[in-house]
Amino acid sequence: MPDLTDRTERFELIAACDDSTLVELAEDVLDGETPVKIVQEPKPQLLMHRVREPVERRPFNLGEVLVTAAEVSFAGERGFAMVAGKAETKAVSGAIVDAAVEADHDATERICTRLREAHTDREATRRRQWNESRATTVQFETMEDEDE
Repeated sequence: MPDLTDRTERFELIAACDDSTLVELAEDVLDGETPVKIVQEPKPQLLMHRVREPVERRPFNLGEVLVTAAEVSFAGERGFAMVAGKAETKAVSGAIVDAAVEADHDATERICTRLREAHTDREATRRRQWNESRATTVQFETMEDEDE
């Protein structure tokens, strides 16, 4: 299970979480009294996606990926989120959620529970899809040399 005190793991869960869940969590945190300051406005941008090729393990640039990043200041903490695609609302909501957890907001336990549930659901869906696709694999026969 992911450790949400580890910010890197939290960033991954926020980025993979669905829009509606993040918006709901951000709205739970916003009380109308604690101001939210946008430090970095959400702006779609291109990010180079680097991978390692499998034979010689050398890194190479696979291509550019569209992402939206946002940074906020909330409850004395900075929050950051980077999400796939053009998703300004999701990025700001994710940044608010990150700042709330960092500030140990009253909603932190609920936020962590929902992020973990979303992670568990996503993993279950991936396993189901993988198992469904495994049934479509092709077994190739080996051709033996006729000269022997």
